[in-house]
Amino acid sequence: MTQTRPEPVLGHRRVLKIALPIVLSNATVPILGAVDTGVVGQMGAAAPIGAVGLGAIILGALYWMFGFLRMGTTGLAAQALGKGDHGEVAALLTRGLMIAAAAGLALILLQLPLIWMAFHFAPASPEVEGMARDYLQIRIWSAPAAIGLFAINGWLIAQERTGAVLVLQLWMNGINIVLDLWFVLGLGWGVSGVAVATLLAETSGLMLGLWLCRAIFRLPDWCNWAQVFDRARLRTMALVNRDILIRSLLLEAIVVSFMFFGAGFGDEVLAANQVLLQFLMITAYGMDGFAFAAETLVGQAMGARKRAALRSSAQLAGLWGLGLGLLTALGFAVFGGWIIDLMTTADLVRSEARAYLPWMVAMPLLSAAAWIFDGIFIGATATRDMRNMMLVSFAVYVVAVVTLVPMLGNHGLWLALMISFVARGISLGLRYPALEARAA
Repeated sequence: MTQTRPEPVLGHRRVLKIALPIVLSNATVPILGAVDTGVVGQMGAAAPIGAVGLGAIILGALYWMFGFLRMGTTGLAAQALGKGDHGEVAALLTRGLMIAAAAGLALILLQLPLIWMAFHFAPASPEVEGMARDYLQIRIWSAPAAIGLFAINGWLIAQERTGAVLVLQLWMNGINIVLDLWFVLGLGWGVSGVAVATLLAETSGLMLGLWLCRAIFRLPDWCNWAQVFDRARLRTMALVNRDILIRSLLLEAIVVSFMFFGAGFGDEVLAANQVLLQFLMITAYGMDGFAFAAETLVGQAMGARKRAALRSSAQLAGLWGLGLGLLTALGFAVFGGWIIDLMTTADLVRSEARAYLPWMVAMPLLSAAAWIFDGIFIGATATRDMRNMMLVSFAVYVVAVVTLVPMLGNHGLWLALMISFVARGISLGLRYPALEARAA
């Protein structure tokens, strides 16, 4: 059996056992983003950096529309595991992979209108747009693999198999980095080389992910079609994933609009924002380790209807998340300038990025609550609250952009983003007592 029984003892050791492999595996993702930016940064111009950033953010937005597969699978599978329903744990993986295959094929078939629509709303220069279009038309072919990995990762995390997630991420991102260096610096393929490297890495990652789940495919549960297509369970999954999808679309609207607004300030500011977004990614992927621990442990506690275990899970994850936020802020304050210089050789981009570096120092502290509460609410499958509080945060962000950007320019844009994080953390915190009551 690949499904393990939840451990009876909850404490710092168990939280760290889940979180640390995720932190380590996620550490390779911003490193990958930094390498993507850094290899094209060696070309000595702002346009290639902006093209990779803009292309990645557009494709990431398209893929993350299906991010509910990662989050929904974790919450539902953790609760099924807490109930001892191993047949449903297996069925959830099958459902996730089927959804991923259909979604990836749809993106490939619709790539031309989707790319046209993206650039219709992106006021980038013709040079940046041309390079970004080439990037997108290559990377889109890995859509089924990229989306399928959401389901696989969520399923593994629910079972506390974060060591397997670490192996998967190290393999995929390591392959990507090696191919980045070879294709861009060695063969001179430029922005297209970054796209080809990612395409090959994501495809190989899906193959490895299926191999890591191989034990479940030796059992009959994964193809118990009566269970897989059970109407009541499908409806529950659909409702959970619908709310997560709406929440994710609103969050992506914030991130994508941030890049688009930044593009309106010129290629140098766009490139600087792309460099600084790597700091945001570093913070997010670090926090995800403890958010994922909250998802797993809160989900299992909710499935077993153990209110005390749910509260303890939330408290422990929050404590470690805050500590990591403090450490990250200190690291950015000390090494931020060096990181910027490492990612680009363009002097104008370096100077622009340094002007906005203080926002990166404040960001880990301002955003910690939002990430940890996300994990708590996903584990409890309290997705309606997540959706509604994201609506509140999005509205706050829109008001902040309209008010602050005309007065403060790109500084106002960064401030609006920080305000959206704070709004999400506070609003979810206000809904936590109701969530805990559900486990009673």
